[in-house]
Amino acid sequence: MKKKWLLAVLTTLVIAVLAACGTADEKETTSGSEGPADGGDKKTLVVGTSADYAPFEFVDTATSDEIIGFDIELIKTIGDKLGYEIEVQNMDFNSLITALQAKKFDVVISGMTPTKERDKVVDFSVPYYETEQYLIFDKEKGYTTPADIKGGVVGAQISSIQEEIAIELGEANGFKVESRNLIPELIQELKTGRFDAAVIENIVSENYLSKNDDLAAFPIEVEEPDYKAIVFQEGSELKAEFDKVIEELNADGTIEELKKKWFVVE
Repeated sequence: MKKKWLLAVLTTLVIAVLAACGTADEKETTSGSEGPADGGDKKTLVVGTSADYAPFEFVDTATSDEIIGFDIELIKTIGDKLGYEIEVQNMDFNSLITALQAKKFDVVISGMTPTKERDKVVDFSVPYYETEQYLIFDKEKGYTTPADIKGGVVGAQISSIQEEIAIELGEANGFKVESRNLIPELIQELKTGRFDAAVIENIVSENYLSKNDDLAAFPIEVEEPDYKAIVFQEGSELKAEFDKVIEELNADGTIEELKKKWFVVE
């Protein structure tokens, strides 16, 4: 009788240990790097951004170290609609697509404009915002056209659409182009006189203009409108569901409300 009782106890212990091992294995698989992690009822999407681009994505160091901005609230709104938790990670802009291809991110949102070259390696959502480009410079220089900068140096962010525009303008107007990783670095180079001007989009430029009375800007003419879109790994199933929600948020006025909230230049 004692032997039977002991055997029953041992059997119960073995089953319990195996069940515990199975639970541990399941947790390791669902939180692995091959896809979104399972956060209970919601899956977590890892979102890449470059948090140097106020008001789209930035850190207000006076209040916290949290990444905030128009793009960040938009991606979280989409996540809520689709039942995803959003985890935002910061990275230099020029590394975002490479990291997305390497599956370090599920999605990228960083004020990015679709281009033919980018479209060869990633997929883009429908547009969520149309933008203009500005040439920003020291007000004392009094520039009115790109031709006024002949012989000078113009800055742009590495791997951005603004870098491509600056290079085209430089070839047509006789100035050199130098690139930097971050937008604040471009502004600093303007302040120190290293750059004569920089190509930065309108909303971002206007935020700097509002805080720097010594800077001025004018819009640059481009052949085709510039749009911002969310970026996905090639063939990602996320694109279709994100496209649907973006169109809904455009139709119901949510995106317009986010613009009013974040695009206020004081």
